[in-house]
Amino acid sequence: MKFLTKLVITPLLIFISWLPFRLLYFISDLFYYFLYYVIKYRRKVVRKNLELSKVAKSTKDLIRIEKKFYRHLTDVFFEMFKFYSISPEEMKKRFYIENPEIFYELEKKNKSVMFMTSHYGGFEWFLSINYHVPQLPFAVYTPLSNKSLESLIKKFRLRHGSKLISRYEAGSYIKKQIKENKLFLYGMAADQSAQIRSITYWKEFLGVKVPVFTGSERIAKQHDIPVVFGKVVKIKRGYYKVVVDLISEFPNECKDYQITDIYLKKLEKQIREIPEYYYWTHNRFKHKDKAPNN
Repeated sequence: MKFLTKLVITPLLIFISWLPFRLLYFISDLFYYFLYYVIKYRRKVVRKNLELSKVAKSTKDLIRIEKKFYRHLTDVFFEMFKFYSISPEEMKKRFYIENPEIFYELEKKNKSVMFMTSHYGGFEWFLSINYHVPQLPFAVYTPLSNKSLESLIKKFRLRHGSKLISRYEAGSYIKKQIKENKLFLYGMAADQSAQIRSITYWKEFLGVKVPVFTGSERIAKQHDIPVVFGKVVKIKRGYYKVVVDLISEFPNECKDYQITDIYLKKLEKQIREIPEYYYWTHNRFKHKDKAPNN
């Protein structure tokens, strides 16, 4: 696999990355038809998620959302590779924060930031946030068992200044930054499916009671880090902006799970407004039948 990745896959993806956007999206359109109509990639999971969440008004509306989602999914897939070759100037035009002053006000107070986001819109391009905030951004990720593939993905994702930190090392990394009095932005897609064996909190999300990931809130409270929510808005194909809402500057003043609840409410509102840009291929409701009765 290492040999194949180095001599075939990596050169091919770098070549794709250098294609102009117009050609890239033409390929994406072709890939959409193959993904949706031919191999039917995870269509049962997507259909089940859409039906459970009741984001569609009718069967016809559900199919419309489903098809739009797959078109968006293939775009995000190819945009991830484009991230490798795109210039900083072009990147800043295509993905930007509408109200970055929130981060600069917190910097003046010598504060880091807990950035809660989700798998929505152009989430892969969040790793260019370094161009818009004064804090050093790093995103938490789960390492892949395939080291060759992980190395390849990191090669593409680390081109624009942000860092990737293994979730197994995140705690020690934060302590090190605090000890050295460095300001950082801790980014986490807080909508990921929680591991049921370690869950302590269940919450209704999109009409379904599910185990909820609370790591962002716990870390924010432990280190007294202000929490913000990043709402991704797709302006048009290949262009996104982020609207930032301050959830709490003083997380320790919030009740337990209050920050998580606010985040989920904001995310759910965003999804119901434009559902086709959410990442429906994840099996988000796989633990719904295990929810406690109380």
